[in-house]
Order: sequence, then structure tokens, then C-alpha cells
Amino acid sequence: MKQHNTKSTLRPALTLFILLGVLLGGVYPAIVTGLAQAFFPAQANGSVIENRGVAVGSVLIGQSFTSPGYFWGRPSASGVFPNNGTASGGSNLGPTNPALKQAAEDRAKALQDAGGQGPIPMDLLTASGSGLDPHISPEAAEYQVRRVAQARGLDAERVRALVRENAEQPQWGLFGEARVNVLKLNLALDEVAPMVVAK
Repeated sequence: MKQHNTKSTLRPALTLFILLGVLLGGVYPAIVTGLAQAFFPAQANGSVIENRGVAVGSVLIGQSFTSPGYFWGRPSASGVFPNNGTASGGSNLGPTNPALKQAAEDRAKALQDAGGQGPIPMDLLTASGSGLDPHISPEAAEYQVRRVAQARGLDAERVRALVRENAEQPQWGLFGEARVNVLKLNLALDEVAPMVVAK
């Protein structure tokens, strides 16, 4: 019976380990990063939105706006710090959970107290699956037009036109739904009628 040689087994295993480590841990990431920077630099660097040369947020992550002069986004489910990218995830509260019902009722009251009228679109009451969604539906934006117009001293039709201008249609007309990026819309508002308020 031939005795097993540990060295003959260990050497190819170590060689393969080192080779794969270099290829998959160094060469492959370097190529992918280089291609991303060359062809998709904005996306590769976080899809950051700049205003007068200053980074004000990302097109991919929602922000918490609470001033009446700004459109409000979806509630965040990322815990104590709203829209915290390191805590992405849903609330995991089921439809019969009293905490979910209470959170929706509190949100509805805040919207109504701020001047909202009529049925409230669901995306203004509930968080998205990631808890970081930067978009609202056109209906959710329309619900807030009156409040924002009054706070800005603008005609409601002018604000409504900004909502239409900033509305994004489904991808290739097929995938997803029509949506409005809240940060982009609020930046467009600041261009039309600047106001200095706390976000």
C-alpha cells in the first residue's frame, strides 16, 4: 500500500489558493473598478448629487425633509437615524402589528396637520423594503403640492409643473412605476424659490 504524501497534496492546494487570491482578490476587482470608473463614473461613485459644487446627497438614498416648504419622502425604517445607509432594511412589522398601525397613524396626523387634505397615498405612510427609498409616487407629490406652494409663496400650478418636470417614467416604459426623486424635486424648488429653512 502506497503511503500518502502530505507535501504532494499541500503544494498544489497552496498554489491554487494563492493564484485564486491574486486573481479574484486583486486582478478581477481592479478590472471591474477600472471599467466602472471609465464607463459609469457617476454610478460607480455613489450617484452623488451636487449643488453648486457641494455634495448634497445621493440619487439612490432618501433624505428626511420635515419643513413644510419641502416635499417629504417616504418614512425610513432604518432606526434612530433616518435613511441610514448602513441600516438598510424593512421594519419587518406585519400588517396586524399595532406598532405598524401606530406609525402609519402618526405619519397621517403629521401630514394632515401640515395641511394635507383627502386620502393619503400609501407610500407616504409606509417605508419601502430597503427603508431608504429616495422616490415617491406622483400621487404622493401631488398630495403635498398645496402645502409646499403655500410655504414657498408660489402658485400651486408652478409647483405642480415642477413635479411633472421631475417625474421619472418606468424603465423603457415597461419596468417599475412612475416616480419622483424627492431630493431632485426639492433642489428644483430651491432654484425657483430659494428659502432658508431646516431640513
